[in-house]
Amino acid sequence: MATRAESKKKDREDLPERDDARAWLRQMMLIRRFEERAGQMYAKAKVGGFLHLAIGEEATIVGAVRALRDEDYLISTYRSHGHALARGTSPDNVMAELFGKVDGTSGGRGGSMHIFDVGRRFMGGYGIVGGNLPLAAGMALSSDYQGTDDVTLCVFGDGASNQGTFGETLNLAALWKLPVVFMVTNNQFGMGTSLERHSAVTDLHRRGEGFGVPGMTCDGMDVVDTHPVIGEAVARARDERQPILVEAITYRFRGHSMADPEEYRTKEQVEEWRKKDPIEAFAQRLEEAGHLEEGEQDKLDEEVVAQIDEAVQFADESDFPPPESLYDDIYVLGGQVKGWYSVDERSAGVHKGEDEREMAGELGARSQLHAETARELDKKDTKADDGEDSDTAENTDRGDLPKESADSDGANQSPGG
Repeated sequence: MATRAESKKKDREDLPERDDARAWLRQMMLIRRFEERAGQMYAKAKVGGFLHLAIGEEATIVGAVRALRDEDYLISTYRSHGHALARGTSPDNVMAELFGKVDGTSGGRGGSMHIFDVGRRFMGGYGIVGGNLPLAAGMALSSDYQGTDDVTLCVFGDGASNQGTFGETLNLAALWKLPVVFMVTNNQFGMGTSLERHSAVTDLHRRGEGFGVPGMTCDGMDVVDTHPVIGEAVARARDERQPILVEAITYRFRGHSMADPEEYRTKEQVEEWRKKDPIEAFAQRLEEAGHLEEGEQDKLDEEVVAQIDEAVQFADESDFPPPESLYDDIYVLGGQVKGWYSVDERSAGVHKGEDEREMAGELGARSQLHAETARELDKKDTKADDGEDSDTAENTDRGDLPKESADSDGANQSPGG
């Protein structure tokens, strides 16, 4: 006999229109190939810091993001490459961010865990577990203040549901009737700790009931199930000003991060979940429905791989941020903050870090000036060696040199000359 959850899922099994279905499939394939290549680039030391891959969670990502309007806000965790790609951010810029390059989504300053695209209202990935929850409530509060019907979708992992920010945020969201959907991506592990070992209540969608936040659940391995569930939650948040907690049950095929030895789960368990591969399962359904011709998945895969190849080349050819830009985009509250807010000692003398870019420009100009002076002296020395008037070579008028050079020499002379 089918369970209530299974019966509900069966009612939601209608495929999207042909063009939409193919776009969903291609987007999931793009995320998968991007993540695989990112892992390869990490192994080659092209990517620094930590790298958290979402291989296996593509249906959760695409199904959720496709349920949003362009005006809605999305905020994620440190596992956020796929969310940016699903929102429409170019793979070129996401890969460049992983490489720490200036053409990255955060100018090369954030790396893998801090992908942002504010223009597409993707409000970023966050490295602090549960740290994005109160931020999401703040975004929803802003929409409420401004009288818009924008909804915020906040994505977090099962481990974050045990953080204090979880209860605090859900309580305020319910109290203030904020238009926010909290989606817990239950991939069965909080880092290396299994769900049943870190949560007394393993039905995570029920965890909000005590705070006045109703819960829903979906099969996060099935894009066709995830999309309508998140769509319903978003509609309720938008129309009823009611926060909703959705649990997407999914699985990550790789470890918590590239540094994870994966000693907490068996290969057999991973292989069992791989049989539910969201991309292969969806592609098969599209073929059966006539939305996808036989062999067309391979052609789509070739297109996606070529696109990722271009992204890697773009990231490779992009420049690293110059050292003097280190203090750009550091903000303080004007006159309320006394003294310097950053110090730099790389150049001569201690100075404000925010002055480093200007000083680097001055030093560069001086270096160029001294180089030109040296070249001019070399030319005159060469002429003297070739037999020209020695008096002319030895008694070169210092007025012929650039003014700053002459002034500098004069300033360095002792009072006695």
